[in-house]
Amino acid sequence: MRITPDRLIPALQWGRQYDRGKLVSDLLAGVIATIMLIPQSLAYAMLAGLPPQVGLYASILPPVGYALFGSSRFLAVGPVAVVSLMTFASLKSIAPPGSPEFIAAAIVLAALSGLMLIALGLFRLGFLANLLSHPVISGFITASAILIAVSQLKHVAGIEAQGDSLIPTLHSLMAQLGAVNLPTVIIGLIAIAFLLWTRTSLQPLLTRAGLSKALSEMLSRASVMISVIVSTLVVTAFGLHHFGVNVVGEIPRGLPPLTIPTLSPTLWVALIPAAALVSIVGFVESVSVARTLAARRRQRVGADQELVGLGVANLAASFTGGYPVSGSFSRSAINSDAGAVTPMAGVFTGAGILATVLFLTPLFYNLPQAVLGATVIVAVLSLVDVKELKRTFIYSKSDFAAAAVTILVVLGVGVEPGIVAGVLLSVALFIWRASRPHMAVVGKVPGTEHFRNILRHQVITSETVLSVRVDESLCFVNAPYFEDRIQALVAERPALQHLVLMCSAINFIDASGLASLKTVAGRLTAAGIEFHLSEVKGPVMDQLERSDFFDHLTGEIFLSQHAAVQKLDPAATRLADARLQSGSAVGIRPNGAAALDAEQAIEPVVIELSSPPAADKARTNAKDDGADDDDAAFNNRGSGI
Repeated sequence: MRITPDRLIPALQWGRQYDRGKLVSDLLAGVIATIMLIPQSLAYAMLAGLPPQVGLYASILPPVGYALFGSSRFLAVGPVAVVSLMTFASLKSIAPPGSPEFIAAAIVLAALSGLMLIALGLFRLGFLANLLSHPVISGFITASAILIAVSQLKHVAGIEAQGDSLIPTLHSLMAQLGAVNLPTVIIGLIAIAFLLWTRTSLQPLLTRAGLSKALSEMLSRASVMISVIVSTLVVTAFGLHHFGVNVVGEIPRGLPPLTIPTLSPTLWVALIPAAALVSIVGFVESVSVARTLAARRRQRVGADQELVGLGVANLAASFTGGYPVSGSFSRSAINSDAGAVTPMAGVFTGAGILATVLFLTPLFYNLPQAVLGATVIVAVLSLVDVKELKRTFIYSKSDFAAAAVTILVVLGVGVEPGIVAGVLLSVALFIWRASRPHMAVVGKVPGTEHFRNILRHQVITSETVLSVRVDESLCFVNAPYFEDRIQALVAERPALQHLVLMCSAINFIDASGLASLKTVAGRLTAAGIEFHLSEVKGPVMDQLERSDFFDHLTGEIFLSQHAAVQKLDPAATRLADARLQSGSAVGIRPNGAAALDAEQAIEPVVIELSSPPAADKARTNAKDDGADDDDAAFNNRGSGI
C-alpha cells in the first residue's frame, strides 16, 4: 500500500478543511476537557508514585503529538488510571517512588513505550494486541480498578500504606488504623459522597431544571473541579493543613522541562518487558475507546495509525518530563459530547494545561490529597464490571476462567504477573479448542440442497456415502485429531463406500493438515473407500493444486455437497424429496433449546441402497476464476456439473 503524506500525518487531511466553526467547537470541548483533566492528571501522577506536576507535564505535549499522527477525532490522550498503576508497579523495584531516579525511570518507560508503539504501527503489527482477549482485558481492568481504589484509601485516611497486591495493601492499611487523621477522613468521605452523587443524580436534576442533556452531563462531569476548588478553600480558610491534613504542596511553576531519557543500557533492558505490557494495554484500551466513539459518527479508526499516534504521544511525554500516557474513556466521551470535531480539541486541552502550569499552580498548594484520592476512587469504581463477568460466565466457561485467573493473579500477586497469566491461559485455551475442531456427520434436509448435523436435524443419510463437515481450518494443532475422528467414523460403518469431506468451513490447510489429508486418503484407499471433497474454497484449492495431493485422492471434488450425494447416491436424494412431498416434517432444534447429546439426538433416516456405479476417474481440472476468495473451487471429474 502506497504511503502518502496524508496517511502518515492524518492532521494534513482534516487540517485542510479546518474552519472557524470547527475552531469554536474544538475550543469549547478543549476548555471543558481541561477542567476535567487538571485534577485527574494530579491524582494519576500520585497514583504512579510521581510528583503531581509530572501528571500536568504529561498532559501538555502528548495531546499535540497525538493530534498530528492519531486517526481518532475524539480520543483524549493523557494520564490514565490503569497505565499509572502499571507504571508504579513496574518502577517501584527500581527506585523509591517520587525520587529523582524513579522519575528518570518513568521518562525512560515512556520513551520505550513510544518507540515500541511506533515500531508496531510502522510494521503493521497491531494484530499482536489481539493476544489480549476481551475477557482478559475485562478481568485485568476490573482487578486493577480494585487495586487502585484500595491503594488510594491511604490518602483518604491520611496514613501511609504500601503493598504489591491486595492482601499486603489491606494488611498495611489495617496496621495504620491508629494513625488515621479525622479531618482528612471527613474531607475524603465528603468528596467521595459528593462525586458519587453528582455522577448518579446531578444530571437528572439539571435536566429536570430545564438544561439540555448534553449541558447537564458536562456540568455533572465538572463536579471534580468543584470538589477541588471547595476543598482547597476550606483547607485554606480553616488552616487544616496544620492539623495533619496532607496537601499537594508546592507545584513548580513554569514551562515543563525538556528532558532526555537516561541513556543507561541496563535500565532500558530492564524496562523492556514493562514497556511492552504498558504499550499493549494502553493501545488496546485506547483503540477500543476510539472505535466506540468513531462508530457514533460513522467514522473509521485505523489500528496501525493509532499505534503511531500513541507512540508519538508517549515520546512527547518522555521529552517533557512526563510518563506513559494513553487514551481516556471519560475525557474522550466529554470531548465527543462537548462537540469536538477534530483532534485540535486535544491541542487546546494541552494549551489549557500549559496555562495552568504557567500561572495557576500556586492555587493548588492547599489542595488536600484526600480529594485527589477520592477522585481516583470514584473514577475507577466504574471500571469494575461485575455484569460483564457474569455474562462471560454464562456464555463461555473457558473465557470466564481466563478472566478469573487474571483477576486473582492481579489481586494476589501483582499487575504484570496477572496480565501475563491471563494472556498465557487465553492462548492455551485457544490452542486446546483449535486442537479439537467440531466435526459433524451431515445429512440432506428433505426438499432442499442443504446438509445439516444429524444430531440436530431430521435428515436423510446413506449407508454407502458418509458426509463429514469439519468446522475449522486444518493445521498442525488439529491434524492428529482429524485423522483419529475420521478413522473412528469409518470404523462404525462397515458398508461404507464413499467418504465426502465437506470443506465449506476450511479456510486454509498447512503442511501438517495436507499430510493428514494424504494419510486419510491412503487409509481409505486401503479400506476400499473412495475419498471425495466438496465446497472447497478458492484459496484452499490453490494450495492443494500446488501440492501432489491429487495423486492421492481417489475420488472427485464437487462444487457442492448436494452435487456429491446426488451423483454418489442418487436414490437417497430422490427419497429425501419424496419424504417432503409425502408431508414428512423436517425437525430443527429451536433457538435457546439445550444442546443435544448423542442419547438425545434425533435419529437420522438411513437408506440402505446398493453401491452406485464407480465414479469416472478421469481428471479434468475445472477451477473457478478465483476472482472471489469465497467462491467454491472444484475439480470436475465426471461429476456431471
